[in-house]
Amino acid sequence: MNSVGKTSADRLQANCTSFQKKTRSKLISIPGTRPSVQNGQLLVSTGVTSLDYLLGGGLAVGTVLLIEEDRFDSYSRMILKYFLAEGVVCRHELFVATAQDNPDEILQELPAPILDDVAVPKPVEQPRPTGEPQDSLDAMTIAWRYQNLPKVQERRPSSALASSSRFGHYYDVSKTMEAEIRQAAKCHCFYLPDHITPSSAAHSARVESYSALLKSLQEVIHREGFDLATPMSKSRNILRVGLHSLGSALWGDDLCCHDKPRHSHALTTFLYGLRALLRSSLSVAVVTLPSHLIQDRALMGNITRLCDNAIALESFKGSERETNPLYKDYHGLLFVRQVPHLNCLARQLPDHKDLAFKLKRKQFTIE
Repeated sequence: MNSVGKTSADRLQANCTSFQKKTRSKLISIPGTRPSVQNGQLLVSTGVTSLDYLLGGGLAVGTVLLIEEDRFDSYSRMILKYFLAEGVVCRHELFVATAQDNPDEILQELPAPILDDVAVPKPVEQPRPTGEPQDSLDAMTIAWRYQNLPKVQERRPSSALASSSRFGHYYDVSKTMEAEIRQAAKCHCFYLPDHITPSSAAHSARVESYSALLKSLQEVIHREGFDLATPMSKSRNILRVGLHSLGSALWGDDLCCHDKPRHSHALTTFLYGLRALLRSSLSVAVVTLPSHLIQDRALMGNITRLCDNAIALESFKGSERETNPLYKDYHGLLFVRQVPHLNCLARQLPDHKDLAFKLKRKQFTIE
């Protein structure tokens, strides 16, 4: 098997001979990760269990997920916050880059985790009949289908951190994550106005914004030891990269302003460098993009092909479908544009192509 489709985590796992005793890899012991059942690639959760299923079990380490934003950037921003919240609970490090809102504002809006203390269900106390000892009574347990349901608890942040080794968690979008949990995670922020001077010309600002972002991410990966050059003796961790609304005018880009942008190569060059950087590190990225504002569809196709996973969100808000009885139980449609084929010849395609999303019981689900 050639190494074209291999990511950094997969190549690092392959450094063993056939004469060594088979043991669990050190990479698999990273909290919040698990190997893929299809190709053995190391996976992390997006924070949305239904989205993990569509992508073949989760996001492969060393890959990029592209989210085409809905028109009001409501649900795409929500998925990004799910992705970052999952990193906080799993004790992964975060890298958040924005051009409009300060990254601290996004971190303060992360959804609250639903803590799970029902792994061992407590027996229900039964009234003791007269003359019969309590020890002779078999305690009734919770019905089997309710045993693994999470339950919400308010003031126990340590329980959330104790469950960080589990793959995938549930979140309550009606509440924000407690500051004590959020501040325990190590986060690196990139706020574009702090790196670009207002006097920069249009072309130089466009090139400078993406180059400064890529340089900042590269410095974090090398300084914090996420690249493959770090000795294996050092404890490993995952870097979750969240890049909000790339390609918009806020980043100094003209992709959304003109039918034929003069400098359309700026974003594609950045994505090419981003994927090459992630391939050689224990990092995974989620990028949101206002694709509905990009008129050049050929350019949008190039952007999609430079990412490993790609999904698109279409919200019903403000459209005729919002009042259509056919879609009364949903808030929008989800389209799977692209899924990767890592370490295999055929890609893992989702079972269904007609997908919709909704906020049900304070949780974001895809059906």
